[in-house]
Amino acid sequence: MRQPGADALGFRADGGGVGVRGLGPDDDADGATGQAGVPAPRHGDKDRDRGRPGDQPPDDEPGMSQPRLPPGQYVQASMPVLHYGPVPACHPQAWDLRVYGATEAGRERRWTWDGFRALPRAEIIADFHCVTKFTILGLTWLGVPAAEILRAVPPAAAATHVMVWADFGYGANLPLDAFAAPETTLATQRDGKELTPEQGYPVRLVVPSRYGWKNVKWVRAIEYMIGDRRGFWEERGYHNNADPWREQRYSYQELPGEGPAL
Repeated sequence: MRQPGADALGFRADGGGVGVRGLGPDDDADGATGQAGVPAPRHGDKDRDRGRPGDQPPDDEPGMSQPRLPPGQYVQASMPVLHYGPVPACHPQAWDLRVYGATEAGRERRWTWDGFRALPRAEIIADFHCVTKFTILGLTWLGVPAAEILRAVPPAAAATHVMVWADFGYGANLPLDAFAAPETTLATQRDGKELTPEQGYPVRLVVPSRYGWKNVKWVRAIEYMIGDRRGFWEERGYHNNADPWREQRYSYQELPGEGPAL
């Protein structure tokens, strides 16, 4: 695996600070300070900002633009393994990533494992918010920014959403702007180590601006869509948008226009 170098962008997406590393002349640093629902940087006491189990940082401290935790969340020290269905076996020689649907060129594209690993990569540090109310602080992810996929395979002008597909037919939908956000990443490593099969090896989506079920493991395809369509959990009672800062957990909370009809 190629480590991030001069062509890699690194920034925090967890509200604990922002740092940009190794930007090239054609890189766009706009949005590295907390777009797409990611908290803006905090400037309080460093140790306090890291959080302690069960702590909810106050939202009225001077200089604090937003609390570290979304509403209803608590800090947990380690990441449990949660997923639906079996863990798929991966054979790198047979693995590919397919991009299809409403592409600008009207045709799909596929990357082999070697081709995908050759794409530009970035490192982010992001908090992970599970809909079951636990938050893991400061996970480090390395992978291909979703924006690189959009750059290589531009969507049609009419495209508004993506469906990210995994093995066994699991899918999660996202607005195109959330998928395009600079912190959204197709990760291959977590905390300096290659993903394990249970963590989503070889590729999982990381979307810090959404609850964890949108962070699809075992990614195999990205479908560009003209209009929205619910994914696996969105069809089974979970909120279509899944914004943790708005506590969008369940479909019964949806307001008109926040999702397709169930």
